[in-house]
Amino acid sequence: MIKKAMKLKTVKDSLPVVTAVTTAVGLVRGISFKRFKPKSRCREFIELSEHNDAHRSRCQIFREKGAGNVPTIVLGGFVPDATETVEFQRELLRQHGSIYYVNYSRHGFSQKMFNAQLADLIECLVEKGQKPIIMGVSFGCGLLSDFLSLATERIHGCIRGIVLVSPVLTTNDLIRPPEMKRDGVRILESNLKKIVAADPTNDTDITKQIDRSRRCFQALFNAGAENRPLSVRHLAIRKRINDVIELTTARGGFERVTALRNFTMPSFTRTHFSGPVLALLAELEADILVPTSPTLELFSNEALFTRLFPTCKVKTVKSHRADDGVAHASLIFHHEAYNGLLERWYERLLYPRLQLAV
Repeated sequence: MIKKAMKLKTVKDSLPVVTAVTTAVGLVRGISFKRFKPKSRCREFIELSEHNDAHRSRCQIFREKGAGNVPTIVLGGFVPDATETVEFQRELLRQHGSIYYVNYSRHGFSQKMFNAQLADLIECLVEKGQKPIIMGVSFGCGLLSDFLSLATERIHGCIRGIVLVSPVLTTNDLIRPPEMKRDGVRILESNLKKIVAADPTNDTDITKQIDRSRRCFQALFNAGAENRPLSVRHLAIRKRINDVIELTTARGGFERVTALRNFTMPSFTRTHFSGPVLALLAELEADILVPTSPTLELFSNEALFTRLFPTCKVKTVKSHRADDGVAHASLIFHHEAYNGLLERWYERLLYPRLQLAV
């Protein structure tokens, strides 16, 4: 008991120091990100003029300057924000160019507004002589897929390549069809089912379901942090992640799920994107994606995914520890497993002659 009390006292005494350090790291980190607005935002302004409440769904775009001339646009999942999603990939991405983070609004979401802002951003970068790579994570991959299905050939030609991390391309990746026999419903699947079924005109019901989903996402994050040492960088972004979960309004969360519900799987009648694609699937994807997931089926069959993405490379992200498998979109807790694969793909894409020489 004495040892335990001494240990608790030591932890308690160290909390102010830890808090000060993580606050300092957060401030330094925040200075690196600058709000960014493309010079021309014609598509965004059209959306604003056509829909009275479109301002609620406007994404915030941030830029972090890099050393090279090949920028990366990051599209996060439901949580965390894009600015937190690639915290442990920032140094790698900055070697090749600036990073543009697309953070979704806390107060609403619209695929049309998202598409408009992304197209404006891509054109802005191309006018500067920079063809971006777009990295989607989980939900962000579905947004990107729907964007590509509607984008013009000219926009497609402006994209150097895409990275799909734990892609979710349809609601059926997370929710099994009603006719499928169930062998137990997962916590995320259960929450999403109730949100999808909620009456969009019933604010009380929406608030109830979104509040339940907040606890679900907090539990998923805490499960990833469990039984592992957390660095100062982990601690510095934890509050930001919790802020996204807590401060996103019920309507904002509901509209993100609505966007997920409206995702459409790419048609096999034509190429979805002909440029270079890297798909990174975690070794434990099946813990989040349901067994009947169309996206898991797609990327497990080369004959299928090359019909949509002719130059696609699919890699399974594996941990070096047998007792710590890589979970869905675990870029924060398993960054070592992801970064080597990302680094090699970027180098082969951007410096092919160097690779041939080696």
